[in-house]
Amino acid sequence: MDFGLVLQTDPPASQVVSLMKRAERNGFRYGWTFDSAVLWQEPFVIYSQILANTRKLHIGPMVTNPGTRTWEVTASTFATLNDMYGNRTVCGIGRGDSAMRVAGRAPNTLARLGEAIDVIRDLAEGREALVDGNPIRIPWIREGRLPVWMAAYGPKALALAGQKADGFILQLADLYLTEWMVKAVRAAAKEAGRDPDAITICVAAPAYVGDDLVHARDQCRWFGGMVGNHVADLVTRYGEHSDMVPEALTDYIKARKGYDYSHHGRAGNPSTDFVPDEIVDRFCLLGPAEAHIEKLQSLRDLGVDQFAVYDMHDARETVIDAYGAQIIPALAG
Repeated sequence: MDFGLVLQTDPPASQVVSLMKRAERNGFRYGWTFDSAVLWQEPFVIYSQILANTRKLHIGPMVTNPGTRTWEVTASTFATLNDMYGNRTVCGIGRGDSAMRVAGRAPNTLARLGEAIDVIRDLAEGREALVDGNPIRIPWIREGRLPVWMAAYGPKALALAGQKADGFILQLADLYLTEWMVKAVRAAAKEAGRDPDAITICVAAPAYVGDDLVHARDQCRWFGGMVGNHVADLVTRYGEHSDMVPEALTDYIKARKGYDYSHHGRAGNPSTDFVPDEIVDRFCLLGPAEAHIEKLQSLRDLGVDQFAVYDMHDARETVIDAYGAQIIPALAG
């Protein structure tokens, strides 16, 4: 199992770079950041520094979207980083939640997202693609490589990930939901004539190592609110009791009263007081190292290839070091 570190690009950028260097020293192979231009600093500028200060770490957004940058700009940016530092980038992409809504726009449609996945990958790897009906090729790209991993929750999005993406990003660590969603992605891949086992499965969730579960839950409760934002979209689209979305994913948002993006992804987010302890425990990895190892082994048995640690809490360095000393070695290979 591989491991990734997920950060927000809060200033100073030097601290983001420092934490990514620390992660690589501790055995993490991937470094991810949020991508929301209004809320945080521009990640692609910071990626250049992370890549320059690490040797093997693969870097990418969790996640970008097809709406805040034109597709040829996204492709060229990834390709430039790859040309400078070797093919060490991954394009995590989704419909766009905070990035679009904070700017007053609706998230992208799945149709637009599906088209963007193909175009961005083709352009970044040196092939011609149609952008707004115009054939474009980036002529300087040589031996480009850009895996595109798609974030998804709902049935249509899961199907799209299986049909088009090189990897699937699931932003929660609930065992039941992981099994259900991984099966949906792989079934869609098989139906599309693709090798379902060739799709990389990445589960991303907060991890907090320690014995004080009350404190750990409070530090990670924000995540249930962030996931609830996506679940609310699913309920709007499919209905509260739809057979297409498991009740295990929809029941807890009934007490949700809105969401304030100014606290998005941050410990102490006041918009997440509706999230019960049970959901925090199911969606996150909490407790002593042994508890993390046990849950990660279960995720690996479900076909998960990478666990990406959301490190937005008051023990960032401690968690990185604990994973490096105790958890990553137990899941190596």
